[in-house]
Amino acid sequence: MQKVKLPKQLDPIKSATKRSEYQGVMLTADMPRLLSTVAGVDDEVDIEVKFLKDEQGLSYFEGHLHCETSLVCQRCNGVFTHPLDVSFCFSPVQGHEDEKADELPDIYDPVEVNDHGEVNLLQVFEDEMIISLPIVALHAEEDCDIKAEDMTFGKIEPVDERPNPFAVLKELKRD
Repeated sequence: MQKVKLPKQLDPIKSATKRSEYQGVMLTADMPRLLSTVAGVDDEVDIEVKFLKDEQGLSYFEGHLHCETSLVCQRCNGVFTHPLDVSFCFSPVQGHEDEKADELPDIYDPVEVNDHGEVNLLQVFEDEMIISLPIVALHAEEDCDIKAEDMTFGKIEPVDERPNPFAVLKELKRD
């Protein structure tokens, strides 16, 4: 199957009415926030997305993102490969103050549409990929160059015992 470049913006409600399905790619060169977060990433993100309507008549889109990233291990500073496999399910809402966002079923994450009723898919997908990165990038312990026995955490020197400043008062007190 030929890889097709997906649109960066589209109307999710019209696409859900048409029951559109997209299989394609987006270029990571268009995702500067993701590029600044990782040591390296594939040139393309494989994306599958379906636009549908549920039994309540709510429009939503769901799908899957996949790409390979390179992260820097925070333990040994070595670079390692980390696959990103992200599943998502969004329902479009108009504005932050929209009451529909509070009424959405829990399976849908709200995504805001602009004044023209369009969603910036590139930004939404970039956000999902950044969120799915590990908080602290670490190799598996068996793959890391620095083993547990090589790690040192330092020792705290005992504090010198200082004389109690109230000891003088004890001498003043006589029984």
